[in-house]
Amino acid sequence: MTDRKAELAANLAQVEERIASSCAEVGRKREEVTLIVVTKTYPASDVRILHELGVRHVAENRDQDAAPKAIACVDLSLTWHFVGQLQTNKVRSVTSYADIVQSVDRTKLVTALSAAAVRGERELGCLIQVALDAESGERGERGGVAPDGVEELAGAIGAAPGLRLDGLMTVAPLAGEYAGRQRAAFDRLMEISSRLRAGHPAANMVSAGMSGDLEDAVAAGATHVRVGTAVLGVRPRLG
Repeated sequence: MTDRKAELAANLAQVEERIASSCAEVGRKREEVTLIVVTKTYPASDVRILHELGVRHVAENRDQDAAPKAIACVDLSLTWHFVGQLQTNKVRSVTSYADIVQSVDRTKLVTALSAAAVRGERELGCLIQVALDAESGERGERGGVAPDGVEELAGAIGAAPGLRLDGLMTVAPLAGEYAGRQRAAFDRLMEISSRLRAGHPAANMVSAGMSGDLEDAVAAGATHVRVGTAVLGVRPRLG
């Protein structure tokens, strides 16, 4: 085993233990939570090692990094998640490799994703990114739609050819009433998810929690956690 593979294996084991312990504390089954490893800034070689170690879900947030990495790993059985803020001029590229876009936050993006998915003869999973720090009708600094805009966006996705409404995503807010209160933020997301599922029963995916707060996300009921640093190490500084 190479040094890097041993390092990633050890880190994965620690993250796995954290998820399993968090599930046990709240009476959830471990299989109810899917680990997504955020591989941004790391090379395709790390993705290949992660696959050898059993990882099947990976995430990227920049198309210019993700596209060549996905091509380099096209032979692997992976589900690719796009988690970054997405500009419409990048949509065609992103839909060529992403299985799920977790950062859908406006109808203009829905229209562009639908057109690209239909053109590529693909079905693309979509998560609505919820900005819990947004004022009514506004978007947070990290992207996302305000909670009161979720239903309208869900309707647009549900009616769009080539798209599938899978659920919701959020990032713990840095400002507003939920700043520093990750568990409360994730509980709020679950409330919004419950309302969404009343009209869209299949939209049951809830993506929340990262390296520093995955326990809070699991306790709240998240179905997917996005972990980068805890698995791959401290990220290299981008030039």
